[in-house]
Amino acid sequence: MRHFIHAAILLLPLLVFSSCNLEDQGEIDEEKIEQYLSDNKLTATRHSSGIYYLITTPGSGGSPTLTSTVTVNYKGYYLDNSVFDQTTGSPIQFPLSNLIQGWQIAIPLLQKGGKGTFFIPSQLGYGSYPHRESLPTLF
Repeated sequence: MRHFIHAAILLLPLLVFSSCNLEDQGEIDEEKIEQYLSDNKLTATRHSSGIYYLITTPGSGGSPTLTSTVTVNYKGYYLDNSVFDQTTGSPIQFPLSNLIQGWQIAIPLLQKGGKGTFFIPSQLGYGSYPHRESLPTLF
């Protein structure tokens, strides 16, 4: 089954310091997400994984599973609102199981045709971006 989904995703790059473990980074990421939401007057739901999400259009017809191929339009942002990745023109298809863990959790929160914004902590995203240091990211 193929699911077409529109997504904006916020990812937090992970900065690894010798004195910083993943638990500490998770707390830092959560604080940054909450501050971003507050600064932008957004009310998001927190998933047990640590992802925050806003569903703007739930869609219909069922949610994808890890074995689904999803067709998505997406735009990825850092928390400073600079774009780091996006689809251009046509949507793109991926097996959901091949995507970052954050997408594997977030995308099934939508149904076919759904639209949402996901705020993904670094440990569920792409990990370390030393050139962007402490700037969290948004898809």
